[in-house]
Amino acid sequence: MPTTSRPSKATPADRINTQLDVAENLCNQRGKRLTPIRRKVLELLLRQGRSVKAYELLEAMRAVHPGAAPPTVYRALDFLLDEGLIHRLDAVNAWAACHDAGGTPHDLLVVCTGCGAVAEISDPAMSRQLAERVALTGYALNSHETEIRALCPACQAAQGVEKASGVAGEHSHGHGSGHGHGHAH
Repeated sequence: MPTTSRPSKATPADRINTQLDVAENLCNQRGKRLTPIRRKVLELLLRQGRSVKAYELLEAMRAVHPGAAPPTVYRALDFLLDEGLIHRLDAVNAWAACHDAGGTPHDLLVVCTGCGAVAEISDPAMSRQLAERVALTGYALNSHETEIRALCPACQAAQGVEKASGVAGEHSHGHGSGHGHGHAH
């Protein structure tokens, strides 16, 4: 059976501490260190309960560590990514905490291109089929995670009017924030 874990907006503090402890134990078992900076970056991502862009993360880090430099944050992100504790989401050019790091690996990440919310799905059978279909083209998947671009229920409701009027052209920029349009950094 496919399993889905979907964090609600903000994660309660006690759950965050539990997840940080799980992450620390995983790192220790692998002979790696979850340094204070790495732990703080992970904590900030866990606290958000959605994906976060690098500049937002840097601002949040600077609120705690005024001297935090971009390379420090990027190195921490690289480490957390390598250890499977966070997800890199190309669909929204952002990072999100893995809310089930000690559990089943997620093969499918459903990313809301409106607000950056993420649903993690584990469906090995579907992922195997996808890999087999890709193999028929001669290509090989080079990631164990597949991103699916979608709209979460809240964004569907907010864009309901737009969808009804048919979004054939790319001219409906009615929602000031401009998330998800283009790939500007």
